[in-house]
Amino acid sequence: IGAAKLVVVVAIFLLTFYVISQVFEIKMDANLGHIFARSALDAAVRSTKPPRYKCGISKACPEKHFAFKMASGAANVVGPKICVEDNVLMSGVKNNVGRGINVALVNGKTGEPLDTKFFDMWGGDVAPFIEYLKPIHDGTIVLMATYDDGATKLNEEARKLIAELGSTSITNLGFRDNWVFCGGKGIKTKSPFEQHIKNNKDTNKYEGWPEVVEMEGCIPQKQD
Repeated sequence: IGAAKLVVVVAIFLLTFYVISQVFEIKMDANLGHIFARSALDAAVRSTKPPRYKCGISKACPEKHFAFKMASGAANVVGPKICVEDNVLMSGVKNNVGRGINVALVNGKTGEPLDTKFFDMWGGDVAPFIEYLKPIHDGTIVLMATYDDGATKLNEEARKLIAELGSTSITNLGFRDNWVFCGGKGIKTKSPFEQHIKNNKDTNKYEGWPEVVEMEGCIPQKQD
């Protein structure tokens, strides 16, 4: 009888061990399956993550075009930002922006930055701005963005020089308007790259200033 009991006990133990091992293997397989599924899901998420384009614009530019993105200043607190070909030319972080009209010059053939400057159109003088605009070479890309106030000291001569770069809004730019513009010296048509928001106390986002204007696009490379 004792031997029979021992056989039964051993049989039960082996059966229990077998069942437990099967359950754990199944669970292990399930966990491995879960891990593989997660890996596949992560890979799928990575592959569907939208690609980043130059300057953070929404779509890639075609060949022989330069990507750009720019924003006007926010009230008198945050300065404007100008980016061309993934190169931030002007920004508050770079500490090279200021009240008035901020200007960046870019080589129209290579996309290389040439110069950046800002001109105070509230407390400054328009004469240095005019003298800066006159000698710009043909084929130069000119990007402009206002900060705080970009219009008070503008005169007819300055507005005419900017209009010759392709601007249509410069004639109407007023006190504390927000404006961004991308044109070129020697351009034969009006530039499609311009945004302008009037300072209007009924619609202003900030007290005394309209909302920020932003703009992005692809500038055609100058051909010989």
